[in-house]
Parts: sequence; structure tokens; C-alpha cells
Amino acid sequence: MNLIIQGLEIENRDLRELAKLAGANEIERITGQAFRLKNASRRDEVPEYCADADLDFAFVEQTAQLADFGLVAMDMDSTLLAIESIDEIADMQGVKPQVAEITQRTMRGEIVFAESLRQRTALLQGLDEDALQRVYDERVRLSPGAEHMLQRMKSAGLKTMVISGGFTFFTDRIKKKLNLDYAAANTFEVANGKLTGKVLGEIIGSSGKAEVLKKVREELGLKREQVIAIGDGANDLKMLEEAGVSIAYHAKPIVQENATYAINHVGLDGVLNLFG
Repeated sequence: MNLIIQGLEIENRDLRELAKLAGANEIERITGQAFRLKNASRRDEVPEYCADADLDFAFVEQTAQLADFGLVAMDMDSTLLAIESIDEIADMQGVKPQVAEITQRTMRGEIVFAESLRQRTALLQGLDEDALQRVYDERVRLSPGAEHMLQRMKSAGLKTMVISGGFTFFTDRIKKKLNLDYAAANTFEVANGKLTGKVLGEIIGSSGKAEVLKKVREELGLKREQVIAIGDGANDLKMLEEAGVSIAYHAKPIVQENATYAINHVGLDGVLNLFG
């Protein structure tokens, strides 16, 4: 196996110690924030060391290549984007603390997603539809490394998709901005230029995100092991299960425990460093 080490500041002594702990026989620089420790044969002490040193780690098959995959599927809020869009919309309505609290409980898996979305959307009743554009223009920020990651993924032949429990108002614009191949999300009900506080149609929650991924995967004729999925909250778990490689990006503990790899310190471009 290769042991991939990533971090904002990586000391040479950390690399030497990790190579010793992992039984690796060569240290190779990937970028300024990523190193590949080759022929690693021991795992036991690596997680604790990396936690203490604020480093990300991943044991990866030496033959793993980005071109082995055909699709990358990403959650939107707090994954592809560095914000929770519904929390920022709530700020326009003066109810951000209430909505943010529900959001956090949902991401930890304490509330069923569909019910959580209904509760949060109800708090937005009466908000002018124009406020959504203001949030997009003034608040939306991509996560660090997002554009570089997508550029490389596309060059390697992967299709790209955002699947969100948020809203199509944002996924449609992000899809166009980043030239993504697929996007799926929920839809606000609007009447007379104002949000009604309701969601149209069936809510795309935990199961819905998994179903969307599975449908696109099958349309593309891909096997599960040819898919990379990236998410941060409990409602992403079923989607992550539909991928051969699942990545917990700055994620809640329950997601990190169930994902193939976890990235906590570097940006989304850190995904690229896991593969040759």
C-alpha cells in the first residue's frame, strides 16, 4: 500500500516518523501539502499520530489511478460549497440561529432529513424570492481546491455530479458555473414572488441521494467501484455506500467512521492526491 499524508504544514520529522511507523521504504513528494509513503505495511499507530499532528492520512492501493473511475458525485453544502446555503437564506429572514441548529442536528444524524428540511423551509415562509439570488451572489463560496479537483477529474474522463438535499436554485447555478454533467436537489414552492415555506414534490434526502447516484451510475454503465462520492453529513451516508470510494470531507464523526477515506485538513484537491 501507499500511505498518503496531507496537511497544511508537514514537518520532515513527521514524515520520517510516519514512514517508520508504517514500515514504508520511500517518501515521495506529491505537492507542498501531500506526500506518498511507499510500500507501507503497518497501520496501527498511524491514525493516532496523524490526529495529534493535524494530518490527513489514507492507505491506498499502489495501482489506484484516477482514470480507473468514471463518475464523481458530490454533496453541495459544506462539501462542494464552503457554506450551508439554507442557513444563509435563513439569515435573510432573520432566523439563521434556529435553522442552523436544525442543520447541525441533521448532519449529526439526530433528525430524519426530510422532517428537518420541512422544519427549516417552514421558517423561510414569506421571504422574497429575490433573496435567493442575493445569497448566491453574496454568500456562495466554493470549498478550497474545488475547481482544481473538478478540472483534473474531467481531464481524467470522469463525469461530475452534485447531489444535494438543498435546492435546485443553487445546484442549477453551480452546475452551469462549474460545467458539471449532472445536478439533483429539492425545489422551493414560490407564490407571488415569495417562498411559501414548502418543498415541491418528493424530498431528496438520504435515500433519495443514493437513488439518484445509483440511477446515474447505471445510466453510464459503471460499476460501484468506478464511482467516487464525497460528503460531510449523515444524510450523505447512503449515497456514499453507492460508491466504490467514499470520502468524508471535513465531515461529522459518523461519516468519517463509515467512509473509505477522511479529509479534515486540506481542500477538495486533496482527493486527487489519493490516486496516481
